[in-house]
Amino acid sequence: MAILNYTTKINPAKTVGEIQEILAKHGACSVSTDFDKGMPVAIRFSVAVGDEILNFRLPSNHQGVYRALCKDAAVPKQYKTQEQSQRVAWRIVKDWVEAQMAIIESGLALLPEVFLPYALAPNGQTLFEAVQQKGLKFLAGGKP
Repeated sequence: MAILNYTTKINPAKTVGEIQEILAKHGACSVSTDFDKGMPVAIRFSVAVGDEILNFRLPSNHQGVYRALCKDAAVPKQYKTQEQSQRVAWRIVKDWVEAQMAIIESGLALLPEVFLPYALAPNGQTLFEAVQQKGLKFLAGGKP
């Protein structure tokens, strides 16, 4: 089975706008976009949680998508481009954000719970990046 959304023709800027709208409708008090060479690479958003404002950064790893597209024999050659990988990556992020919002709306989890790996520390690093850098030893010995 080929990667999700591999045939999309939707421009990354349009998808980023859709994601921003989803986040705003679900309580984000600010939303912005990070760019690299004119292309969106991440969405930042802030949410009030109790008396605190939490900041998050959702990256779009189009290089990972590009590698997956190139590796997948089910994907025709016309879709194995950097431009297509950017379109596909953002569509996947949008679908994921919509799914997370459904989990939140249904009461299965809280927003900070599902987006926690993307929470930003004051140094600009996400929680996941900090854990990846420092290792997972603090989880060792935990009981299932």
